[in-house]
Amino acid sequence: MLNRRRFLKSIAAAAVAPAMTRSCRATDGSPGDLRADPDGILDLPDGFGYRVVSRAGDAMSDGLRVPAAHDGMAAFEGADGRIVLITNHEMNTHWFEGSPFGEGYEDLPESTKALLYDRGADNTPGLGGTTTTTYNPMTGTTEKQFLSLAGTEINCAGGPTPWGTWLSCEECFRVPGSRTDYGHLITRDQPHGFVFEVSSQAGSLVAAEPIKAMGKFEHEACAVHADTGIVYMTEDRYHSLFYRFIPNVPGKLHAGGRLQALALDDHSSVMTHNWSSQPQTMLNTPMKTHWIDLDDVEPVANDLRLRGAEMGAATFARGEGLCVAGDRFAFTCTIGGPARIGQVFTYTPSPFEGAAEERDSPGTLTLIAEADENSLLRNCDNLTMAPWGDLIVCEDTADHCGLVGIRPDGSQYAIADNAYSDSELAGVCFSPDGKTLFVNIQYPGMTVAITGPWSA
Repeated sequence: MLNRRRFLKSIAAAAVAPAMTRSCRATDGSPGDLRADPDGILDLPDGFGYRVVSRAGDAMSDGLRVPAAHDGMAAFEGADGRIVLITNHEMNTHWFEGSPFGEGYEDLPESTKALLYDRGADNTPGLGGTTTTTYNPMTGTTEKQFLSLAGTEINCAGGPTPWGTWLSCEECFRVPGSRTDYGHLITRDQPHGFVFEVSSQAGSLVAAEPIKAMGKFEHEACAVHADTGIVYMTEDRYHSLFYRFIPNVPGKLHAGGRLQALALDDHSSVMTHNWSSQPQTMLNTPMKTHWIDLDDVEPVANDLRLRGAEMGAATFARGEGLCVAGDRFAFTCTIGGPARIGQVFTYTPSPFEGAAEERDSPGTLTLIAEADENSLLRNCDNLTMAPWGDLIVCEDTADHCGLVGIRPDGSQYAIADNAYSDSELAGVCFSPDGKTLFVNIQYPGMTVAITGPWSA
């Protein structure tokens, strides 16, 4: 990544503390600083270790099986020092052997089937959703695990809310009816492409209710502005939009609201990916923004992003990871930049975010990083803000993927490396006390809890 010296000014002082920078010993920013894992799961720096929290196919407390394809995730404070993890499972329509039901869907009680969003004519139910896991960091054991959202599809990322829920996003666009998918005839009773909310306090599977006002499109990630309850969202398409949802009632997303798309002042319909010989966005140059109201947010055709761009919204190259980053929001574009291996943007909200006064004091968009062939980080995806102020970013490359830390000065260091499979890493998040870093190895599906001298 290139120069990021202006990144997260508000917490730069915390970032220069000798926390992760020393404990990872990443003096040259290469994965060579990591030690090989004798168990062939995840390479880590000296002094760090992991425990497996969740593994696809294992039996859960509710009698179902842990689904495969672990993706986006968040950690919440549980009772008596426990940690509650809510994990997305990016399950496609045909992968029955990787689903929580296996071949036993028809044997489920009606009371369970009734909670699924899409039963697929009780023949091909939606296989995506979320699991909720109670993890005891004092003993390093998983104490409870159950299916908490079901009948959805391709639940990729999402984001936690300040009120203790997880927003799970469907990265797909489906209409009711039948189709052939990977040689399988699939029936859908419901449309797909929505956001669903799952409470960290729920103790079992709950009814799946889409938040339709947040739009029907290929959702990726969410992040919430705590002061206003506004939800920002990314979209995983080559020419995607950056969205915000202004709720009618903060914290009550099902009560409706307005969906908008980000636009740049004086740059109508700008393509931010910088693939052309004339870059449209410059590093470390804040650009004033405004927001465009979107209509028909539950379209029959998958054209919401196209209509938004025609109205002047900026487009991004596969918007993916999104997180709260101090006083702003950081998000990744997996194939942005001239080398098409990643960009990182920040959006700084207006002091009057979502109100009429923001016209005179608008929010700003800043390209803070753009990967080139010399970058350690490739194809950035899910990300989180570390307690000491660095970004911790998951890779999604064609080669083996790792976790990379990025300091405010732009330098990078390796935290972890999956040298044992082609799976991406996903769902990176810290425990509420900052002592444990959780990350998913997506295929076939595993969550690990990493501990070590984060504050050494």
